[in-house]
Amino acid sequence: MRWILKPDPNNTIVKDLASELSVSPKIASVLAQRGITTFEEAKHFFRPSLDNLHDPYLMKDMDKAVDRIERAIINNENILIFGDYDVDGTTSVSLMYAYLITYYPNITTYIPDRYEEGYGVSYQGIDFASDNEFSLIIALDCGIKAIDKVAYATKKEIDFIICDHHKPGENIPKASAVLNPKRKDCSYPYKELCGCGVGFKLIQALAHNQGKTIHDLTHYLDLVVTAIAADIVPMTGENRILAYYGLQVINSSPRIGIKVLIHQLDKKEISISDVVFIIAPRINAAGRIKHGNYAVSLLIENNFEDALEIAASIEQFNSNRKELDKSITQAALYQIIDANETENHATVVYDDDWHKGVIGIVASRLIETYYRPTVVFTKSGEKLAASVRSVKGFDVYNALEACEEFIEQYGGHKYAAGLTIKPEKYESFKKKFEEVVKETIDTKLLTPEIVIDTELDFTEITPKFFRIIKQMGPFGPQNMNPIFKTSAVRDNGYGKQVGEDKKHLKLNVFQGSNRNTFGAIGFNLGYKMNEINNGFEITYQLEENTWKGNTSIQLLLKDLK
Repeated sequence: MRWILKPDPNNTIVKDLASELSVSPKIASVLAQRGITTFEEAKHFFRPSLDNLHDPYLMKDMDKAVDRIERAIINNENILIFGDYDVDGTTSVSLMYAYLITYYPNITTYIPDRYEEGYGVSYQGIDFASDNEFSLIIALDCGIKAIDKVAYATKKEIDFIICDHHKPGENIPKASAVLNPKRKDCSYPYKELCGCGVGFKLIQALAHNQGKTIHDLTHYLDLVVTAIAADIVPMTGENRILAYYGLQVINSSPRIGIKVLIHQLDKKEISISDVVFIIAPRINAAGRIKHGNYAVSLLIENNFEDALEIAASIEQFNSNRKELDKSITQAALYQIIDANETENHATVVYDDDWHKGVIGIVASRLIETYYRPTVVFTKSGEKLAASVRSVKGFDVYNALEACEEFIEQYGGHKYAAGLTIKPEKYESFKKKFEEVVKETIDTKLLTPEIVIDTELDFTEITPKFFRIIKQMGPFGPQNMNPIFKTSAVRDNGYGKQVGEDKKHLKLNVFQGSNRNTFGAIGFNLGYKMNEINNGFEITYQLEENTWKGNTSIQLLLKDLK
């Protein structure tokens, strides 16, 4: 691990902010590092307001999208709500369906089959719309590159409204409306919405035309926060406002489908981490293992017993997903070792029999062992399909662009993408991808980094300090849970390795002459037990630990040396 300490912000700003907010200089420093330098900015940060969301009509084509939907309703047309099979796609479809069904019955949903149709808008989906007399498709979390498919739909007299957030190509599909804040010609102020976020802006615009306000739409935000958390978009601006209120909905009155996913959790409060690690994987498991329709059925279900039944199926899919993830990761690691590729700059692996639904997770797992851009292929019909994951600071989308000559189709983001190739191009692609990464990556990016907000003495960790840190959530990219560093730390002698294969580290640490200890847990740090000596450094986040009814501040160790 590379430890990188953020530079100290301007001292005058820190002093003024600490005084105005009545907080410690360390809190003021952490805020200033995040661009929060005035009382007014701090107020907006700590008290997000729905009234600070942007006017949806600032988005290019929003007026066209609303007009086309309203025309469809006046003309009694059938509307097909189409979305991708992942969390962002299924929550987007559920959101649009849940809103429109409140006043218009002629709608249904369509999620493409991951294995039969692949990612994004599909010809099969358009044929389904044509065969069943749908004249309007609203595509969510996909479609920005579906130029040929939108043209195909037009020939069948089917109009498209596209709500997407992925990077557009040079040309935009000729649809009735294309909503995407990343369009070069779109001046919408916030560019980082997820697909469900773009869908929410559309229902916000529709609601506005019906005389409703944003406050009439808050009960949809449990879906939006789930998509924001799962899609790992920046937790800034509108995303943070939507996530903040979405968590409130999850904790007070979630829709039945989400309620059944969390009702067994013995937790007073659901956090953004719970959404990432408990709700999202289960919604995702439906599309990975069986079909994304299960996820949509769960999220739009209004009967508790029926929702429990769907959730039980999804739970089984999730168990299957975990088993596949574990076995395929193991096989891929052996493949890297057998091919003598442990020192490569990139990982590219392939097996015919790997389950297409989990190769994205496997790519992320491989990065945990070999920290480098990773591509995991499997057989998909006549072609090979891959999931791509990157390391912090390296744009894998640009790397794929450099390998275009061997690729049939690709799309995605800076850190995650998907592609298909012909089987005979696999070796050529593998060689080229390794070359491109080797030539373009800064080698220091091949060592994971820990970015530390500030150094702390244990005496500074008070209940008030921790309470303010918690209020900085919800956390996510560009607003991460602060990481602190403390030096000259000692263990009280009861430190030990815990868990399966003694993988984890459990310590009770103190600093200097103050013998007040903090419990500390370091997941996957068990191998560092021999570094626990008379004085060591730790990096950590603060969290709450409840044991036998007692709640205390615990240190979540990131690294030690």
